[in-house]
Amino acid sequence: MSKTNFEFLDALGQIARDKGISVETLLDALANALVAAYKRRPDAAEEAVVTIDPESGEIRVYGQELDDDGNVINEWDDTPDDFGRIAAQTAKQVILQRIREVERDMKYEEYAGREGDIVTGIVQQTDNRYTLLDLGKVEALLPQAEQVPFERYEHGTRLKAYIVEVRKTTKGPQIVVSRTHPGLVKRLFELEVPEISSGVVEIKAAAREPGHRTKIAVWSNDPNVDPVGACVGARGSRVRMVTNELRGERIDVVPFSDDPIELIQNALAPARVREVRLDEESGTATVIVSDYQLSLAIGKEGQNARLAARLTGWRIDIKSESQLEEEESGYAGQEWAEGEWIENEAGEMVWKPAEGGEAISASEWSHAAEAEQKEGASTAPENPTDGPTPAADAEPAATSEEAGS
Repeated sequence: MSKTNFEFLDALGQIARDKGISVETLLDALANALVAAYKRRPDAAEEAVVTIDPESGEIRVYGQELDDDGNVINEWDDTPDDFGRIAAQTAKQVILQRIREVERDMKYEEYAGREGDIVTGIVQQTDNRYTLLDLGKVEALLPQAEQVPFERYEHGTRLKAYIVEVRKTTKGPQIVVSRTHPGLVKRLFELEVPEISSGVVEIKAAAREPGHRTKIAVWSNDPNVDPVGACVGARGSRVRMVTNELRGERIDVVPFSDDPIELIQNALAPARVREVRLDEESGTATVIVSDYQLSLAIGKEGQNARLAARLTGWRIDIKSESQLEEEESGYAGQEWAEGEWIENEAGEMVWKPAEGGEAISASEWSHAAEAEQKEGASTAPENPTDGPTPAADAEPAATSEEAGS
């Protein structure tokens, strides 16, 4: 082995160790580049292959003749006399290029498939479009849409974020992160609560309004472990760490239940629920609370009811006891008449009973209704425009903002 070849292989091995790239990978890249350099010579063979001996560093070029099927039918040594100089010029450029390619691939592989993980970065740059976080070897992009309103990210600040996407580009991986995703809260609790990371406690559902409030429903797979207590920690230490990372966002931790009524009651905490009535067909839950609990159950601008609806998957309609009593007393003892108001041949609106019988006009209906009211009973609507039932004239009860509105 010549001194030059020895130095070449030694330098190649050192680069491979420093960059975490195999020597074989670098030799293959160099051989491919040398083939391209050889073919630029005017007397080069149409097909050629370059071999580099990994022990001695000797470089040889073999011209090849192929048949119609691409099989080698003739091969000869066609190494140019000055090929060592060409190899030296090519080697540096090829190795640097290959190193950059391999480093990009390694960075991508490190983060590929990590969507849903949490990362810690240092704020590098902020403008009205995005914020850049330095993750060490790569940078992460925090778009404006994934930022919490009114949060300010100062240069040099350490920040935790949730990976939502990893893209492969020619300049390396592009990692998109979020500060608004509900998964960020789940991952933060996993970091702070050993019972969650070990699988003893599970976060079954989460609903979040970033920067304001989050509700999570937790479940324990061990009857001896209180899931809420585990997440809150001694004197609120664990939940406080999550709140601090979210810069003061309020977090409600409630117990999960397979019973939808119990889950809805828990989700509306801190309000106390007196009764829950479910309508499976419409997916609506009517919640009854004490009068003094109504504003607490609904929350500021409907926030508590809105988060509870997202957490449970039910549309939630909240009523106070007095509202319910007013509705029920207005309808008590009344029967619902079935039929419809139609226009007769004379152009007059008349009530046509669904069970058949003679149609009656609005004036006749009003006289009959007044007579029945005197007897303490009412069986039909009071006018043709409002519909066939007394409910048409009832004043609607105030309800909470329903989910999805």
